Amino acid sequence: MANILHLMPELDPDEMSFVQTLVDKMSEQEAQQFVNIYRARRKDPQMVLIATLVGFIGLAGLQRFWLGQIMMGLLYFFTGGLCLVGTIIDLINYKRLAFEYNVKEAQQVVTMLRY
Repeated sequence: MANILHLMPELDPDEMSFVQTLVDKMSEQEAQQFVNIYRARRKDPQMVLIATLVGFIGLAGLQRFWLGQIMMGLLYFFTGGLCLVGTIIDLINYKRLAFEYNVKEAQQVVTMLRY
């Protein structure tokens, strides 16, 4: 049983507990393989914050494009971040945006490792 705290100490507590449930039944080698792939694919919440701030200053929707939400990014781009209201909400909820993206990526990595 792998301990995710030793493998990925940079995770937030919520993300760490979620990832720990995913790697609980993995061998040490499988967990290390998961960590290598997941670390390359996950988005850091601080980078989401920076992308949102850049969107607030100039390029609205950048954070949504970066998180793979192309349609939402286009909507933000053409409406000026929904008249800045959506961008302000994203500034407040940047950790949730990153967590939701990272949960999907972690689940994809686990699925990929099983096949």
